[in-house]
Amino acid sequence: MHPHNTAPWGRGFKPPFGFAGPMHGMAAAGQRARRGDVRTAVLRLLTEQPMHGYQIIGELAERSGGAWSPSAGSVYPTLQLLADEGLVVSEQSGGKKVYRLTDAGVAAASELGDDKAPWEEAADSPFGGTGYHQAAGRLAQAVFQVGKSGSEKQLAAAVEILNDARKKLYTLLAED
Repeated sequence: MHPHNTAPWGRGFKPPFGFAGPMHGMAAAGQRARRGDVRTAVLRLLTEQPMHGYQIIGELAERSGGAWSPSAGSVYPTLQLLADEGLVVSEQSGGKKVYRLTDAGVAAASELGDDKAPWEEAADSPFGGTGYHQAAGRLAQAVFQVGKSGSEKQLAAAVEILNDARKKLYTLLAED
């Protein structure tokens, strides 16, 4: 950390109320997935093949076009809950815990119907397939990195860049 910085994200910066970090655990910019979405997604994915937790996370991110990447802190508890309900079982395979549906899990997955999969809903969101979410996340990471380790001169330049970007975004909204 830069010796003059008083916080990990930069001197004098106060994060907005409730801000927990750059895009952490967000389904689409600013929104978390609904409570049942992870459960539904896991059940649907496991109908295709057995998977380990990080494979599930990767599949959800890929299928949503990057718009939804649930955290391990939401996927693993969901897998445990499904196991407690008797809908999935886990087996060690290649040093990883791989989950597969039980007969009851197959039945539960079939009861989900033909509604859109949660990853399709995330991809269809206003932020989904546009790359907006990913770009905003990468920008936030760069902002925090500069705030954390930038020199006085770099911080001053970054403030100008951020102010200019904010103005341009608001101008964009005013155009239409």
